[in-house]
Amino acid sequence: MEDRYFVEADRYVESLYEPDPDLARVQETIRQNGMPDISVAPGYGRLLTLLVRLSGAKRLLEIGALGGYSGICLARGMNGQGKLLSLELKEEFAAVARANMEAAGFGDTVEYRIGEALPSLEKLAADGEKFDLFFIDADKGNYLHYLDYAIRLANPGALIVGDNALMHGKTMDPQAQGGSVRTMREFNRRMATDPRLESAILPAYDGLCIARVRE
Repeated sequence: MEDRYFVEADRYVESLYEPDPDLARVQETIRQNGMPDISVAPGYGRLLTLLVRLSGAKRLLEIGALGGYSGICLARGMNGQGKLLSLELKEEFAAVARANMEAAGFGDTVEYRIGEALPSLEKLAADGEKFDLFFIDADKGNYLHYLDYAIRLANPGALIVGDNALMHGKTMDPQAQGGSVRTMREFNRRMATDPRLESAILPAYDGLCIARVRE
């Protein structure tokens, strides 16, 4: 009954919003290209836009581009006044994301770096780069490393957002003991308890962690 309640709640909330042609295009191109259908949930996409807009973030770092769904949501919050750096493992995924960003009018807003994210993050740290908001939505096994780098690369007061905190219920299931599940449990714990962060974890959709780096 409780699981059905949350499913129905998600459906109800989504029914209140008009279809979004830019994001529908992303979902269609993901299907056409045989990519995994794992974009951020629509409600959390809208929340990303609000977080960027409310925080005034101008330098954004996204780990995991996929088809550009979250990129569009992040770019919308900047109102043309900032830049998004997106790290994507696969060149073909970045090409789809870039095309969708351009179709949505954000082609000049985003830069893609292709390959494993950790070397790119290390180079950003070595170059002294700093960011105002981070969105982590990539391979779960590296989430702890991504969190470490986000804190290292953060301007004071920066926001760190991590998707899939619940992993479709696996993080709550004591029988689930895979490496990625254990990593995500530790990621959630650190987001909740790291003294450098103040945070909230939202249980809707597939779970979202939001933290602010203390000044």
